[in-house]
Amino acid sequence: MARINSQQKFVVMIVGVVLVGFVALQFIKTIPVGHVGVATLFGKAQPTGYPEGLHIPVNPLYRWTMFDARKKTHLETANVPSQDQLQTKLDVSVQYRIDGSMAPQILGATGNAAAAVRVHLIPKLRSLLREQGKSIKRAEDFFKEETQDTLQTALTEGLKDDLEAKGIIVSAVLIRDITLPPFIVQAIEQKKEREQAVERERAELERVRTELQQQVARAEAGREAAEQQAATKRILADAQAYEITQINNAIARNQAYIQLQSLEALKTISKDPASKLYFMDGSSSTPLPLMHLGDALGPQR
Repeated sequence: MARINSQQKFVVMIVGVVLVGFVALQFIKTIPVGHVGVATLFGKAQPTGYPEGLHIPVNPLYRWTMFDARKKTHLETANVPSQDQLQTKLDVSVQYRIDGSMAPQILGATGNAAAAVRVHLIPKLRSLLREQGKSIKRAEDFFKEETQDTLQTALTEGLKDDLEAKGIIVSAVLIRDITLPPFIVQAIEQKKEREQAVERERAELERVRTELQQQVARAEAGREAAEQQAATKRILADAQAYEITQINNAIARNQAYIQLQSLEALKTISKDPASKLYFMDGSSSTPLPLMHLGDALGPQR
């Protein structure tokens, strides 16, 4: 009996510990990283949220709603009309986060974080897209860098001004993709093809022009070379004429010049071992050597 009583006491003790632990856990609440917990009691939200971490003690009767306060991105696709009455499809992304300090007010006004995005962010974003599209004259202007910058800035500022008071903090709105109406896309492609054809023709004309310039340059160089060659020939001819003129003038002034030249020629010829006997024509006023007379007279006996 004593042993049975001991076992019963042990079981009762274990059950008591489990019950105490379970009750104690009701007074402890852990909020995950990056979240804010909002406690409600009998349908009324507590005015202050609970940041991430361990909280002891808390009312075990609380019911908890978690708000993810980390940065998130909402993707939106909308058809935006421009002033030319054409619809351009825009894909935008909105970077935002829930203001944790306003989590209790958000819960009371719209519900959880997803409800706040659905009720406040998405309708305002779509309204701003349509409103900003009215300021764009033509659908193809969406592809201009300045148009995209203006549109992103206007959307970001518009969302910030409207959503901060509702507990949603917007950091940026980015345009991810732009899809123009099909016939405009086709017209742009045809325009690009025409521009490319013009560029090819311009390149071909530039090539031909360069080749012609090279041919002209070669012809000019040939002409200059020919002129230089002709000038050189004229200079040589003038030099030869001048030399002849000077020789003639020297002969006219000095009759002994020819005799001197004859003696010089005779001196040079005499050095040739094959040379014969040479005579001077003494009867001439300008005696000249008579060469190879031995050959002319024939052999002597």
